Amino acid sequence: MHTHTHPNITVYGCGNILLGDDGFGPAVIAKLQTDKEVPDTIILEDVGTGIREFLFDFILAPKLVPDHLIILDAVDFKDRKPGEVFDITPDKIPAKKIHDFSLHQFPTVNLLQELSQHIGIKVHIIAAQIEFIPDEIAPGLTETMELSVTKASEIVKKTVAEISPKTTRRP
Repeated sequence: MHTHTHPNITVYGCGNILLGDDGFGPAVIAKLQTDKEVPDTIILEDVGTGIREFLFDFILAPKLVPDHLIILDAVDFKDRKPGEVFDITPDKIPAKKIHDFSLHQFPTVNLLQELSQHIGIKVHIIAAQIEFIPDEIAPGLTETMELSVTKASEIVKKTVAEISPKTTRRP
């Protein structure tokens, strides 16, 4: 019999690695997974384009619900500079989506709001302004977004340290 308890902090990297800068979230997760400064108690997950399924798991399995959920994703805001990294709340995510399986769809945004308001998960979204999303398969981030991966990983580490200052480091 398993006696799993819920994690304190879970970090999800969202995006499609086959669509240019949309692969930002998974790239940050990959960087964090090799960073020895990241506590080993933090769950780091590349959720690709399947964020909704992971969020539904929180509703169906309360033992999986973290206290804090950090989401990493690429966005397309017209008032931001390419590569700019910033925090955003679920209610500020634009209706315009980057592609059909994105965090930016309203069902996912509504689900994040519900999880925050009714289940008590503290949701932190770290976004990066895209430079380029191709119309067809073209893996790889732009140079600008590559720099954003480092910035975002530092923000995640700082956020984690503020949330949970006494944790074990990765081996």
